[in-house]
Amino acid sequence: MQQLEALTREAVSLAQPGIPPLTADEAEVDRIMTICNACRYCEGFCAVFPAMTRLLEFNKADIHYLANLCHNCGACLHSCQYAPPHEFAVNVPKAMATVRVQTYSDYAWPPALGALYKRAGLTLSLAVAGGLSLFLILTLLVNGSLFHEPLAGNFYAIFPHNTLALMFGLVFLYSVVALGIGVARFWRRVSPPTPVQGGKTEVAVEATRNALTLKYLDGGHGDGCNDEDDRFSLWRRRFHHLTFYGFLLCFAATSVATLYHYLLGYQAPYPVFSLPVQLGIFGGIGLLIGPAGLLWLNIRRHPLHGDAAQRPMDRGFIALLFLTSLSGLALLAWRDTGAMALLLAVHLGIVMAFFLTMPYGKFAHGIFRCAALLKSSIEKRQPNRLGLGD
Repeated sequence: MQQLEALTREAVSLAQPGIPPLTADEAEVDRIMTICNACRYCEGFCAVFPAMTRLLEFNKADIHYLANLCHNCGACLHSCQYAPPHEFAVNVPKAMATVRVQTYSDYAWPPALGALYKRAGLTLSLAVAGGLSLFLILTLLVNGSLFHEPLAGNFYAIFPHNTLALMFGLVFLYSVVALGIGVARFWRRVSPPTPVQGGKTEVAVEATRNALTLKYLDGGHGDGCNDEDDRFSLWRRRFHHLTFYGFLLCFAATSVATLYHYLLGYQAPYPVFSLPVQLGIFGGIGLLIGPAGLLWLNIRRHPLHGDAAQRPMDRGFIALLFLTSLSGLALLAWRDTGAMALLLAVHLGIVMAFFLTMPYGKFAHGIFRCAALLKSSIEKRQPNRLGLGD
């Protein structure tokens, strides 16, 4: 291990002039990728290893790109002859995960808020959601009572439509801008401008398909990830799909309701069998099952998989998604009762907490990974920089 530490210190010190030196975590990825590049046993597992073979050395941008291209499926760890307890201690998922969260912080906007990634854990997420819910509950108490005569599901009798639209519109816009600037900074660093070979449409379609199907959560062979041990399982991929598409359906429900309100003059509350409510129900169910499953897998996962220090951030994000869905479905179920105001305050507090923490939590991994997948689709169509066949 002393030799490994010496190699890491040497890699950190070999930075090029004018370029920030590699951090210890980045140097560890450099060390591991150098070993993997000599071995290449895992070359067919995922997009990381073909991208690795196109390089002989790994600079900061390359390491940031590879770290976000890694899906942490664990297949390479359980197949590696140099994995711990071997003296080479090759653990690709852990090394990549450690650098991956660093990239979120490095490219965050505003930069001063990048440190929030290290604090966006379960406790903070629940505290923000609880605090905002309590604020809205106290607002209701000041203006009247938490319990009331049934209002036939009319949310706007509790909080005016324009107030909600302004409040959540500003928070959502800030989150989108912050994430957009962050991923744009990441893209400029990892992908210098080069002509796209093979057509931009073809590249975009492939990258989109890989992102939407979670192609690289299949272990490279279609049998899935390694979670607890070396057995393959597709459950992580399935729970990710339920979470992702559940979120999209809920977003679609909000978008359709917005169109109803502003374009058609059709105001809430909407019937249970209307399009926005049905989208919300199916999306909410996905956002219950998906996050619950991901939390279960996160708790049971092999200790060598990924970076254990990030589990509070993972679980905070999962908890907010789950609570957003649970409170939303509860609000729908009891919207015609006198408890609607209380349920609405709790739901809105959780949703606002989700949006406020979104630019500085695990949500960013999906955005950065899509950018890495796009670069992968572009790069594999470029002439090999080493002058070798792919």
